[in-house]
Amino acid sequence: MLLYEQIRKNKVKTVFIVTGFVLFVLLVGAAISYVNYGDAIPGLIFTPVFSLFYVGIVIMSSTNIVMKMNRAQEVTSVEEHRFLWHTVENMAMVARVPMPRIFIINDSSPNAFATGLKPEKAAVAVTTGLLERLSREEVEGVIAHEIAHIKNYDVRLSTVTLALVSVIAIMSDIGSRMLFFRSISGGRRDQNQNPIFLIIGLVLLVLAPLIAMLINMAISRNREFLADASGAELTRNPDALASALEKIANVETPVEQASSASAPLYFSDPLKKKVSGLFSTHPDPVERISRLRQM
Repeated sequence: MLLYEQIRKNKVKTVFIVTGFVLFVLLVGAAISYVNYGDAIPGLIFTPVFSLFYVGIVIMSSTNIVMKMNRAQEVTSVEEHRFLWHTVENMAMVARVPMPRIFIINDSSPNAFATGLKPEKAAVAVTTGLLERLSREEVEGVIAHEIAHIKNYDVRLSTVTLALVSVIAIMSDIGSRMLFFRSISGGRRDQNQNPIFLIIGLVLLVLAPLIAMLINMAISRNREFLADASGAELTRNPDALASALEKIANVETPVEQASSASAPLYFSDPLKKKVSGLFSTHPDPVERISRLRQM
């Protein structure tokens, strides 16, 4: 019961974080506009339009983008990998979601992730290392965890937040370039600009991408506990999922194809950075394992 209470708290926390993320995007747009033109209103008008347009494009093609980013190859028939196909099929059936597309990443480091806008458009990817190093029950536990992300619509959340991180990175880059070119061209600043607001705007312009990544990591950490509990519920075998997490966490080799942008999607930190707190994309595996074994 304590685990499920924590999950409820994580859900509430995620809502607040996502709301804050959206407000932060607007704040960055306003800061860019104020720093360059002395007026925050144009930024508040342009930012939502640009964000909706860009996020819409990313969402429509998110699965293919992420799979190409991680060099994943699609499994199109049961004959290509019978065990993996049937495992995904069975877990999807138990979770009562459409069977997702299946991908394999040729990498010796065991890991997996799910992505997509909604259950009907979702996909699951696993590394060859996961299939080779883990037992059948452990693989089933990991797949159940990823199917749980799909069932809980975590895949939509992660796709949108990933797109928002990209939006902020693009806006910060554009704002910095505008400021640079105005400086070298001798462009005059608005004499009515408040020095304090100007300094705040400049700081935001520089730190916005880092802050956006920290918010994305916080969202990623919150969603993992829910997927652990939901995945264990699907298999009725929390010990297998805990054992899989323990094995994966003890492997020090990173997933070579994983990027920092896609790292929050993975079952366990694929970059093996061994950091905790704000700079971690995943909760402490020791805590996750402990909670699973208390179920």
